[in-house]
Amino acid sequence: MIKIYHNPRCSKSRQGLEILENSGKEFEIVKYLETIPTQEKLKEIIKLLNISPIDLVRKNEKIWKEKYKGKELSDTEIIKAMVEIPKLIERPIVINGNKAVVGRPPETIKEII
Repeated sequence: MIKIYHNPRCSKSRQGLEILENSGKEFEIVKYLETIPTQEKLKEIIKLLNISPIDLVRKNEKIWKEKYKGKELSDTEIIKAMVEIPKLIERPIVINGNKAVVGRPPETIKEII
């Protein structure tokens, strides 16, 4: 089943959700600020996305700039930061089987549905 990691306050995430709704396919919504992914789940998502953990971080978030910017962090430390502060996770993330994309721009979601 298709899964979207969604933040209702984010316009790109809402646009991604609309693409899924219009697709007519079944999907599951994970509001990741409420149901925070574990470190293991984030590692799985990052592997599906085929990116480095730092590429999933919202580097313009104030908390990132204040706490982490300019520091040498391991992949494990970056993942731990995203679990502790989930608003650092880029969104929306859509997973369909063994494929995943970050919906930025939202149209990239169409590639995997």
